[in-house]
Amino acid sequence: MSRLTIKPAGLPVIHDRAAGIDIGARFHVVGVPPDLCDEPVQTFQAFTGDIERMADWLVSMGIRTVAMESTGVYWVPVYEILEERGLKVIVANAREARAVPGRKSDVNDAQWLQRLHSCGLLRPSFRPARDIAALRAYLRLRERHVDYAAAHVQHMQKALTLMNLQLHHVVSDITGVSGMKIIRAIAEGQRDAAVLASMRDVRCKASTETIQAALVGNYQVEHLFALSQALALYDFYQERIAECDVQIERALVMLNADKPAPETVVPKPRHKTVQPNAVAFDSRPLLYQLTGVDLTQIHGVGPYLALRLVAECGTDLSKWPTAKHFTSWLTLAPGCKISGGKVLSSHTRKTNNRVTAHLRLAAVTVGRTNTALGAFYRRLAARVGKAKAVTATARKIAVLFYNTMRFGTPYKDPGEDLYERRYRERVVKQLHRRAAEFGFTLQEAPTQSVS
Repeated sequence: MSRLTIKPAGLPVIHDRAAGIDIGARFHVVGVPPDLCDEPVQTFQAFTGDIERMADWLVSMGIRTVAMESTGVYWVPVYEILEERGLKVIVANAREARAVPGRKSDVNDAQWLQRLHSCGLLRPSFRPARDIAALRAYLRLRERHVDYAAAHVQHMQKALTLMNLQLHHVVSDITGVSGMKIIRAIAEGQRDAAVLASMRDVRCKASTETIQAALVGNYQVEHLFALSQALALYDFYQERIAECDVQIERALVMLNADKPAPETVVPKPRHKTVQPNAVAFDSRPLLYQLTGVDLTQIHGVGPYLALRLVAECGTDLSKWPTAKHFTSWLTLAPGCKISGGKVLSSHTRKTNNRVTAHLRLAAVTVGRTNTALGAFYRRLAARVGKAKAVTATARKIAVLFYNTMRFGTPYKDPGEDLYERRYRERVVKQLHRRAAEFGFTLQEAPTQSVS
Protein backbone atom coordinates (compact mmCIF):
# COMPACT_ATOMS: atom_id res chain seq x y z
CA MET A 1 0.00 0.00 0.00
CA SER A 2 1.53 3.28 -1.09
CA ARG A 3 1.83 6.01 1.45
CA LEU A 4 -0.08 9.16 0.52
CA THR A 5 1.97 12.32 0.50
CA ILE A 6 0.16 15.26 2.05
CA LYS A 7 1.34 18.64 0.90
CA PRO A 8 1.46 21.28 3.61
CA ALA A 9 -1.19 23.91 3.18
CA GLY A 10 0.02 27.46 2.59
CA LEU A 11 -1.21 30.63 4.20
CA PRO A 12 -4.75 31.59 3.20
CA VAL A 13 -4.96 34.28 0.53
CA ILE A 14 -7.08 37.22 1.69
CA HIS A 15 -6.32 39.70 -1.10
CA ASP A 16 -6.21 37.78 -4.36
CA ARG A 17 -5.63 40.94 -6.40
CA ALA A 18 -2.75 42.39 -4.39
CA ALA A 19 0.54 43.81 -5.60
CA GLY A 20 3.78 44.75 -3.89
CA ILE A 21 6.16 47.56 -4.87
CA ASP A 22 9.78 47.92 -3.84
CA ILE A 23 10.32 51.68 -3.83
CA GLY A 24 13.65 53.07 -4.96
CA ALA A 25 15.20 56.41 -5.82
CA ARG A 26 15.73 55.62 -9.53
CA PHE A 27 13.28 52.81 -10.24
CA HIS A 28 10.44 50.83 -8.68
CA VAL A 29 10.02 47.05 -8.86
CA VAL A 30 6.42 45.82 -8.94
CA GLY A 31 5.27 42.31 -8.18
CA VAL A 32 1.79 40.88 -8.92
CA PRO A 33 0.36 37.38 -8.41
CA PRO A 34 2.13 34.89 -10.75
CA ASP A 35 -1.12 33.56 -12.24
CA LEU A 36 -2.12 36.93 -13.69
CA CYS A 37 0.56 37.28 -16.37
CA ASP A 38 3.73 35.72 -17.75
CA GLU A 39 5.96 38.43 -16.24
CA PRO A 40 4.66 38.97 -12.71
CA VAL A 41 7.62 41.20 -11.75
CA GLN A 42 8.34 44.34 -13.76
CA THR A 43 10.57 47.38 -13.27
CA PHE A 44 9.50 50.98 -13.89
CA GLN A 45 11.60 54.11 -13.81
CA ALA A 46 10.92 56.75 -11.16
CA PHE A 47 9.78 59.36 -13.70
CA THR A 48 6.18 60.52 -13.52
CA GLY A 49 5.34 59.08 -16.95
CA ASP A 50 6.66 55.67 -15.94
CA ILE A 51 4.75 55.76 -12.64
CA GLU A 52 1.54 56.51 -14.57
CA ARG A 53 2.34 53.64 -16.93
CA MET A 54 2.85 51.41 -13.89
CA ALA A 55 -0.55 52.47 -12.56
CA ASP A 56 -2.17 51.65 -15.93
CA TRP A 57 -0.54 48.22 -15.92
CA LEU A 58 -1.74 47.46 -12.40
CA VAL A 59 -5.29 48.52 -13.26
CA SER A 60 -5.23 46.39 -16.43
CA MET A 61 -4.14 43.39 -14.32
CA GLY A 62 -7.18 43.83 -12.09
CA ILE A 63 -5.12 44.82 -9.05
CA ARG A 64 -7.23 46.36 -6.30
CA THR A 65 -4.74 46.91 -3.47
CA VAL A 66 -1.02 47.69 -3.41
CA ALA A 67 1.54 47.50 -0.58
CA MET A 68 4.83 49.39 -0.37
CA GLU A 69 7.42 50.31 2.22
CA SER A 70 7.97 53.83 3.47
CA THR A 71 11.34 54.41 1.82
CA GLY A 72 12.33 58.01 2.49
CA VAL A 73 9.92 60.30 0.63
CA TYR A 74 10.19 58.44 -2.67
CA TRP A 75 6.94 56.61 -1.97
CA VAL A 76 4.80 59.79 -1.77
CA PRO A 77 4.33 60.45 -5.53
CA VAL A 78 3.74 56.75 -6.15
CA TYR A 79 1.14 56.67 -3.39
CA GLU A 80 -0.69 59.73 -4.68
CA ILE A 81 -0.74 58.63 -8.33
CA LEU A 82 -1.95 55.12 -7.50
CA GLU A 83 -4.57 56.51 -5.14
CA GLU A 84 -5.90 58.76 -7.90
CA ARG A 85 -6.38 55.65 -10.08
CA GLY A 86 -8.71 54.15 -7.48
CA LEU A 87 -6.25 51.65 -6.00
CA LYS A 88 -6.14 51.02 -2.26
CA VAL A 89 -2.56 51.71 -1.26
CA ILE A 90 -1.04 50.84 2.10
CA VAL A 91 2.34 51.96 3.38
CA ALA A 92 3.85 49.22 5.54
CA ASN A 93 6.44 49.67 8.25
CA ALA A 94 9.78 48.36 7.02
CA ARG A 95 10.32 46.72 10.41
CA GLU A 96 7.26 44.53 9.85
CA ALA A 97 8.08 43.64 6.23
CA ARG A 98 11.61 42.32 6.37
CA ALA A 99 13.17 40.88 3.26
CA VAL A 100 13.50 37.18 2.58
CA PRO A 101 16.51 35.69 4.38
CA GLY A 102 19.35 35.03 2.02
CA ARG A 103 20.23 36.98 -1.07
CA LYS A 104 18.86 40.52 -1.00
CA SER A 105 17.43 41.93 -4.22
CA ASP A 106 14.70 44.31 -5.33
CA VAL A 107 12.83 41.48 -7.04
CA ASN A 108 12.76 39.44 -3.85
CA ASP A 109 11.52 42.47 -1.90
CA ALA A 110 8.67 43.11 -4.34
CA GLN A 111 7.62 39.44 -4.35
CA TRP A 112 7.85 39.23 -0.56
CA LEU A 113 5.73 42.34 -0.10
CA GLN A 114 3.16 40.99 -2.56
CA ARG A 115 3.00 37.65 -0.74
CA LEU A 116 2.69 39.19 2.71
CA HIS A 117 0.02 41.61 1.56
CA SER A 118 -2.01 38.96 -0.24
CA CYS A 119 -2.11 36.96 3.01
CA GLY A 120 -3.14 40.01 5.03
CA LEU A 121 0.04 40.12 7.10
CA LEU A 122 0.85 43.81 6.57
CA ARG A 123 -0.64 46.53 8.69
CA PRO A 124 -1.14 49.87 6.91
CA SER A 125 0.52 52.91 8.37
CA PHE A 126 -1.78 55.81 9.15
CA ARG A 127 -2.09 58.49 6.50
CA PRO A 128 -4.84 61.11 6.70
CA ALA A 129 -7.08 62.15 3.85
CA ARG A 130 -5.72 64.36 1.09
CA ASP A 131 -7.12 67.65 2.45
CA ILE A 132 -5.85 66.92 5.97
CA ALA A 133 -2.48 65.85 4.51
CA ALA A 134 -2.21 69.25 2.80
CA LEU A 135 -2.84 71.02 6.12
CA ARG A 136 -0.24 68.79 7.74
CA ALA A 137 2.31 69.64 5.04
CA TYR A 138 1.83 73.38 5.60
CA LEU A 139 2.26 73.02 9.36
CA ARG A 140 5.36 70.86 9.02
CA LEU A 141 6.89 73.39 6.63
CA ARG A 142 6.05 76.18 9.07
CA GLU A 143 7.76 74.33 11.92
CA ARG A 144 10.85 73.92 9.77
CA HIS A 145 10.95 77.68 9.18
CA VAL A 146 10.54 78.28 12.91
CA ASP A 147 13.54 76.04 13.59
CA TYR A 148 15.63 77.87 10.99
CA ALA A 149 14.62 81.24 12.46
CA ALA A 150 15.59 80.04 15.95
CA ALA A 151 19.10 79.26 14.69
CA HIS A 152 19.50 82.87 13.50
CA VAL A 153 18.26 84.14 16.87
CA GLN A 154 21.24 82.33 18.36
CA HIS A 155 23.48 84.01 15.79
CA MET A 156 22.16 87.43 16.80
CA GLN A 157 22.76 86.66 20.47
CA LYS A 158 26.30 85.51 19.72
CA ALA A 159 27.06 88.72 17.82
CA LEU A 160 25.71 90.79 20.71
CA THR A 161 27.81 88.83 23.18
CA LEU A 162 30.94 89.36 21.10
CA MET A 163 30.28 93.11 21.32
CA ASN A 164 29.62 92.73 25.07
CA LEU A 165 26.04 93.92 24.71
CA GLN A 166 24.26 92.15 27.58
CA LEU A 167 20.80 92.51 26.11
CA HIS A 168 19.75 88.93 26.89
CA HIS A 169 20.39 89.58 30.60
CA VAL A 170 18.01 92.53 30.88
CA VAL A 171 15.16 91.36 28.62
CA SER A 172 13.48 87.97 28.85
CA ASP A 173 13.42 87.46 25.07
CA ILE A 174 15.57 89.32 22.57
CA THR A 175 12.93 88.64 19.88
CA GLY A 176 10.29 90.44 21.95
CA VAL A 177 9.11 94.01 21.46
CA SER A 178 11.95 95.65 23.38
CA GLY A 179 14.67 93.34 22.10
CA MET A 180 13.83 93.67 18.40
CA LYS A 181 13.53 97.47 18.59
CA ILE A 182 16.98 97.72 20.14
CA ILE A 183 18.58 95.21 17.75
CA ARG A 184 17.13 96.94 14.69
CA ALA A 185 18.37 100.31 15.94
CA ILE A 186 21.87 98.89 16.48
CA ALA A 187 21.85 97.40 12.97
CA GLU A 188 20.82 100.79 11.56
CA GLY A 189 23.79 102.54 13.25
CA GLN A 190 22.54 103.69 16.66
CA ARG A 191 25.28 103.49 19.31
CA ASP A 192 24.02 105.76 22.12
CA ALA A 193 23.12 103.51 25.06
CA ALA A 194 20.67 106.06 26.47
CA VAL A 195 18.74 106.24 23.20
CA LEU A 196 18.70 102.46 22.93
CA ALA A 197 17.50 102.05 26.52
CA SER A 198 14.63 104.49 25.91
CA MET A 199 13.20 101.98 23.41
CA ARG A 200 12.27 99.56 26.17
CA ASP A 201 8.63 98.54 26.40
CA VAL A 202 6.67 99.67 29.44
CA ARG A 203 6.12 96.02 30.38
CA CYS A 204 9.86 95.35 30.60
CA LYS A 205 10.86 94.51 34.18
CA ALA A 206 14.38 95.90 33.96
CA SER A 207 14.74 99.63 34.53
CA THR A 208 15.98 102.08 31.93
CA GLU A 209 19.24 102.58 33.86
CA THR A 210 19.94 98.84 33.95
CA ILE A 211 19.30 98.46 30.23
CA GLN A 212 21.47 101.49 29.48
CA ALA A 213 24.37 99.98 31.40
CA ALA A 214 23.96 96.67 29.57
CA LEU A 215 24.00 98.37 26.14
CA VAL A 216 27.39 100.01 26.46
CA GLY A 217 29.32 97.75 24.10
CA ASN A 218 32.55 97.28 22.23
CA TYR A 219 31.31 97.72 18.67
CA GLN A 220 33.39 96.03 15.99
CA VAL A 221 32.68 96.10 12.28
CA GLU A 222 32.78 92.34 11.75
CA HIS A 223 30.42 91.66 14.64
CA LEU A 224 27.98 94.34 13.46
CA PHE A 225 28.01 92.72 10.03
CA ALA A 226 27.23 89.31 11.55
CA LEU A 227 24.37 90.88 13.53
CA SER A 228 22.91 92.49 10.39
CA GLN A 229 23.16 89.23 8.47
CA ALA A 230 21.45 87.24 11.21
CA LEU A 231 18.71 89.87 11.55
CA ALA A 232 18.05 89.82 7.80
CA LEU A 233 17.81 86.03 7.76
CA TYR A 234 15.52 86.07 10.80
CA ASP A 235 13.22 88.55 9.06
CA PHE A 236 13.29 86.43 5.90
CA TYR A 237 12.01 83.35 7.75
CA GLN A 238 9.41 85.43 9.56
CA GLU A 239 8.02 86.41 6.16
CA ARG A 240 7.95 82.75 5.09
CA ILE A 241 6.15 81.84 8.32
CA ALA A 242 3.54 84.52 7.61
CA GLU A 243 3.01 83.05 4.14
CA CYS A 244 2.53 79.60 5.68
CA ASP A 245 -0.05 81.06 8.06
CA VAL A 246 -2.05 82.31 5.09
CA GLN A 247 -2.02 78.85 3.50
CA ILE A 248 -2.94 77.17 6.80
CA GLU A 249 -5.93 79.47 7.28
CA ARG A 250 -7.00 78.86 3.69
CA ALA A 251 -6.74 75.09 4.18
CA LEU A 252 -8.91 75.28 7.31
CA VAL A 253 -11.51 77.35 5.46
CA MET A 254 -11.60 74.77 2.66
CA LEU A 255 -12.02 71.96 5.19
CA ASN A 256 -14.98 73.83 6.69
CA ALA A 257 -16.59 74.53 3.32
CA ASP A 258 -19.04 71.63 3.69
CA LYS A 259 -19.36 71.95 7.46
CA PRO A 260 -22.45 73.65 8.88
CA ALA A 261 -21.92 76.57 11.20
CA PRO A 262 -21.85 75.46 14.87
CA GLU A 263 -25.05 76.01 16.80
CA THR A 264 -23.18 77.27 19.85
CA VAL A 265 -20.48 79.88 20.08
CA VAL A 266 -16.95 78.70 20.72
CA PRO A 267 -16.23 78.81 24.49
CA LYS A 268 -14.05 81.55 25.84
CA PRO A 269 -10.33 80.75 25.91
CA ARG A 270 -8.91 79.69 29.25
CA HIS A 271 -5.88 81.95 28.77
CA LYS A 272 -5.59 85.32 27.08
CA THR A 273 -1.83 85.16 26.58
CA VAL A 274 -0.59 84.48 23.07
CA GLN A 275 1.62 81.43 22.72
CA PRO A 276 5.11 81.88 21.26
CA ASN A 277 5.30 81.04 17.55
CA ALA A 278 1.50 80.83 17.34
CA VAL A 279 -0.21 81.24 13.98
CA ALA A 280 -1.14 84.77 12.96
CA PHE A 281 -4.89 84.15 13.00
CA ASP A 282 -7.42 82.88 15.51
CA SER A 283 -7.62 79.16 14.78
CA ARG A 284 -10.06 78.29 17.57
CA PRO A 285 -13.32 79.16 15.73
CA LEU A 286 -12.19 77.29 12.61
CA LEU A 287 -11.17 74.22 14.63
CA TYR A 288 -14.41 74.37 16.60
CA GLN A 289 -16.42 74.32 13.37
CA LEU A 290 -14.27 71.51 11.94
CA THR A 291 -14.32 69.19 14.95
CA GLY A 292 -17.46 70.28 16.80
CA VAL A 293 -15.58 70.41 20.11
CA ASP A 294 -13.23 72.84 21.81
CA LEU A 295 -9.97 70.98 22.24
CA THR A 296 -8.34 73.87 24.08
CA GLN A 297 -10.44 73.13 27.16
CA ILE A 298 -8.08 70.20 27.80
CA HIS A 299 -5.31 71.37 30.07
CA GLY A 300 -2.02 71.45 28.23
CA VAL A 301 -3.65 71.72 24.79
CA GLY A 302 -3.44 75.25 23.43
CA PRO A 303 -4.73 76.49 20.06
CA TYR A 304 -1.51 75.64 18.23
CA LEU A 305 -1.22 72.15 19.72
CA ALA A 306 -4.89 71.51 18.91
CA LEU A 307 -4.18 72.52 15.32
CA ARG A 308 -1.15 70.20 15.17
CA LEU A 309 -3.11 67.29 16.61
CA VAL A 310 -5.90 67.68 14.07
CA ALA A 311 -3.40 68.04 11.22
CA GLU A 312 -1.47 64.92 12.20
CA CYS A 313 -4.38 62.67 13.28
CA GLY A 314 -7.28 64.01 11.24
CA THR A 315 -10.85 64.42 12.40
CA ASP A 316 -11.91 60.77 12.18
CA LEU A 317 -10.26 58.83 14.99
CA SER A 318 -12.35 55.70 14.41
CA LYS A 319 -9.33 54.21 12.63
CA TRP A 320 -8.10 53.47 16.15
CA PRO A 321 -10.71 51.20 17.80
CA THR A 322 -9.90 52.29 21.34
CA ALA A 323 -7.83 54.87 23.16
CA LYS A 324 -5.31 52.11 23.90
CA HIS A 325 -4.74 51.59 20.18
CA PHE A 326 -4.28 55.34 19.78
CA THR A 327 -1.73 55.67 22.58
CA SER A 328 0.07 52.58 21.30
CA TRP A 329 0.36 54.25 17.87
CA LEU A 330 1.82 57.28 19.61
CA THR A 331 4.29 54.95 21.43
CA LEU A 332 3.08 56.33 24.75
CA ALA A 333 1.91 52.92 25.97
CA PRO A 334 4.31 50.56 27.79
CA GLY A 335 6.03 47.95 25.67
CA CYS A 336 5.30 44.25 26.02
CA LYS A 337 8.29 42.02 25.35
CA ILE A 338 7.59 38.69 27.09
CA SER A 339 9.35 35.38 26.60
CA GLY A 340 8.75 32.27 28.68
CA GLY A 341 6.41 34.16 30.96
CA LYS A 342 9.14 36.67 31.83
CA VAL A 343 8.82 40.34 31.01
CA LEU A 344 11.97 41.23 29.09
CA SER A 345 11.20 44.89 28.61
CA SER A 346 8.32 47.30 29.15
CA HIS A 347 9.99 50.44 27.83
CA THR A 348 8.14 52.56 25.32
CA ARG A 349 9.42 52.38 21.76
CA LYS A 350 11.45 55.17 20.25
CA THR A 351 9.58 57.22 17.68
CA ASN A 352 9.83 60.22 15.39
CA ASN A 353 6.13 60.95 15.69
CA ARG A 354 5.66 64.73 15.86
CA VAL A 355 2.45 64.40 17.86
CA THR A 356 4.27 62.51 20.59
CA ALA A 357 6.93 65.21 20.89
CA HIS A 358 4.25 67.92 21.21
CA LEU A 359 2.34 65.92 23.81
CA ARG A 360 5.48 65.46 25.89
CA LEU A 361 6.09 69.21 25.87
CA ALA A 362 2.48 69.75 26.89
CA ALA A 363 2.95 67.29 29.77
CA VAL A 364 5.91 69.26 31.09
CA THR A 365 3.88 72.48 30.92
CA VAL A 366 0.78 71.04 32.58
CA GLY A 367 2.96 69.63 35.37
CA ARG A 368 3.39 73.17 36.72
CA THR A 369 -0.35 73.87 36.94
CA ASN A 370 -2.71 73.43 39.89
CA THR A 371 -4.87 70.90 38.04
CA ALA A 372 -5.61 67.20 38.31
CA LEU A 373 -3.14 66.50 35.51
CA GLY A 374 -0.55 68.64 37.26
CA ALA A 375 -1.05 66.73 40.52
CA PHE A 376 -0.78 63.44 38.63
CA TYR A 377 2.50 64.53 37.04
CA ARG A 378 4.03 65.70 40.33
CA ARG A 379 3.02 62.54 42.19
CA LEU A 380 4.58 60.29 39.54
CA ALA A 381 7.67 62.48 39.23
CA ALA A 382 8.34 62.10 42.95
CA ARG A 383 7.84 58.34 42.82
CA VAL A 384 9.31 57.12 39.52
CA GLY A 385 11.12 60.13 38.11
CA LYS A 386 10.32 62.94 35.70
CA ALA A 387 10.97 60.99 32.49
CA LYS A 388 8.29 58.39 33.21
CA ALA A 389 5.98 61.05 34.59
CA VAL A 390 6.20 62.97 31.32
CA THR A 391 5.31 59.85 29.33
CA ALA A 392 2.38 58.97 31.59
CA THR A 393 0.99 62.51 31.58
CA ALA A 394 1.36 62.76 27.80
CA ARG A 395 -0.58 59.51 27.52
CA LYS A 396 -3.39 60.94 29.67
CA ILE A 397 -3.59 64.03 27.46
CA ALA A 398 -3.70 61.78 24.38
CA VAL A 399 -6.58 59.76 25.87
CA LEU A 400 -8.50 62.97 26.64
CA PHE A 401 -7.94 64.15 23.07
CA TYR A 402 -9.12 60.80 21.68
CA ASN A 403 -12.29 60.71 23.79
CA THR A 404 -13.09 64.33 22.98
CA MET A 405 -12.60 63.93 19.24
CA ARG A 406 -14.28 60.57 18.79
CA PHE A 407 -17.09 60.63 21.32
CA GLY A 408 -17.47 64.37 21.92
CA THR A 409 -16.77 63.90 25.62
CA PRO A 410 -16.29 67.36 27.16
CA TYR A 411 -13.37 67.73 29.51
CA LYS A 412 -13.90 69.17 32.96
CA ASP A 413 -10.95 69.43 35.27
CA PRO A 414 -11.83 67.78 38.63
CA GLY A 415 -9.26 69.96 40.35
CA GLU A 416 -6.10 69.23 42.27
CA ASP A 417 -7.86 68.82 45.64
CA LEU A 418 -10.39 66.28 44.33
CA TYR A 419 -7.62 64.31 42.63
CA GLU A 420 -5.53 64.19 45.80
CA ARG A 421 -8.57 63.14 47.87
CA ARG A 422 -9.46 60.32 45.46
CA TYR A 423 -5.83 59.22 45.40
CA ARG A 424 -5.79 59.07 49.21
CA GLU A 425 -9.01 57.04 49.21
CA ARG A 426 -7.49 54.51 46.79
CA VAL A 427 -4.34 54.16 48.86
CA VAL A 428 -6.30 53.71 52.11
CA LYS A 429 -8.52 51.09 50.48
CA GLN A 430 -5.46 49.16 49.31
CA LEU A 431 -3.94 49.32 52.78
CA HIS A 432 -7.13 47.95 54.35
CA ARG A 433 -7.18 45.08 51.85
CA ARG A 434 -3.51 44.20 52.42
CA ALA A 435 -3.97 44.34 56.20
CA ALA A 436 -6.99 42.03 55.98
CA GLU A 437 -4.93 39.50 54.01
CA PHE A 438 -2.48 39.28 56.92
CA GLY A 439 -5.20 39.17 59.58
CA PHE A 440 -4.93 42.75 60.78
CA THR A 441 -7.44 45.56 60.99
CA LEU A 442 -6.54 49.18 60.40
CA GLN A 443 -8.08 51.89 62.53
CA GLU A 444 -7.97 55.58 61.89
CA ALA A 445 -5.98 57.52 64.49
CA PRO A 446 -8.07 59.95 66.55
CA THR A 447 -7.56 63.56 65.63
CA GLN A 448 -5.88 65.58 68.36
CA SER A 449 -7.68 68.76 69.30
CA VAL A 450 -5.52 71.86 69.40
CA SER A 451 -5.99 73.71 72.67
